Amino acid sequence: MPDTPSHVKVNVQEVRSRNLAAREIVSNLSAAMPSVEDLWVRLYAALADVPVLVSEIRRLAAALSKVRRDRANLVAAGRATLKAERDAEPDPLYYLRDELRAQGYLPPDVWGRS
Repeated sequence: MPDTPSHVKVNVQEVRSRNLAAREIVSNLSAAMPSVEDLWVRLYAALADVPVLVSEIRRLAAALSKVRRDRANLVAAGRATLKAERDAEPDPLYYLRDELRAQGYLPPDVWGRS
């Protein structure tokens, strides 16, 4: 999957493909050997869990990506704030307030910007 972040070590597209192949095999075997139907039902149920797990991996990867991006933005704002203070800017905390506001930790400013 091309948009999988590099920190995700699971190739979810490959997992899905293998799962579909396994489900097809189980389906064909269950038709060929109906005497062990209970076994096929249990195998098919286990394979049915994979799409749910793939969705959860994708959801968690997206959430982690957002947290990392927010953290990086806060680090950048903190560094900009420290540099602004060293440069004697009139409002060195502006950068930090702006990022905290952008992430929803502060209400919109008095000028109506969010």
